[in-house]
Amino acid sequence: MTSTPRVPFVKMHGLGNDFVVLDGRESGVPAVDARLAAALADRHRGIGCDQLVLLEPSATADLRMRIFNADGSEVEACGNATRAVGLLLGRPARIETLGGLIEARPDGGGIAVDMGRPRFGWDEIPLGYAMDTLHLPVGWEELDDPVAVNVGNPHVIFFVPDCDAVDLARLGPLIENDPLFPERVNVNVATIESRAAIRLRVWERGAGLTLACGTGACATAIGAMRRGLVERRVRVTLPGGPLEIAWTDDDRIVMTGPATEAYRGSFDPAAFGLAPAG
Repeated sequence: MTSTPRVPFVKMHGLGNDFVVLDGRESGVPAVDARLAAALADRHRGIGCDQLVLLEPSATADLRMRIFNADGSEVEACGNATRAVGLLLGRPARIETLGGLIEARPDGGGIAVDMGRPRFGWDEIPLGYAMDTLHLPVGWEELDDPVAVNVGNPHVIFFVPDCDAVDLARLGPLIENDPLFPERVNVNVATIESRAAIRLRVWERGAGLTLACGTGACATAIGAMRRGLVERRVRVTLPGGPLEIAWTDDDRIVMTGPATEAYRGSFDPAAFGLAPAG
């Protein structure tokens, strides 16, 4: 009896935000949909991760990166995953995503990612109706007066005296799924520690509480910069560690931080109800 060919994967993380990376540029990788992504992300019955990352050929860049959250939903961008892919490639690369074209390159001991330009229009976030995105006139219990920013995916940021004191596990899903956000939203609670330092926790859309969120760090830094709370270069410290975020004079967001390859393995597609890839 012929055994089913196993599918290789790479387990990686950026500051504890972890990924299963499949290289679909090679043969033998099955088609990825929401069901398979959620099954592989399951920490009890699958491999376990916050996001599944699928690499594919691209006609406009060096490669295409697709990102699936642990609940199976496909999202536009993920800064930590981009750094992980940059580490995997080991060279500067232009990466096509649903959120736009981004660039990653080795930088000292980490990976620098050009995340593109931030977007601030209410319909670019998107919101359900027009309002000022620098000071949204809305609130959920003690969280109010947020900033909204799209950095490839939608974020809302609340500046609070102590982000660790916020019950984000309870409030995060309420805000994520509020009708104000037709595509749901990532929820950030941040504390300004100085003109050069922010402390941050993130409820990630489709993934929940996370040790780190690269786009969340970018969005939070940009929101704080727009409000004049910090300088144009700032360190954002998440539970998993720090990221350096800069907003350049030509309106680009550059995020720099570490990425780590944890291990390599393979899985049997038949274990997830899949036929071997052709």
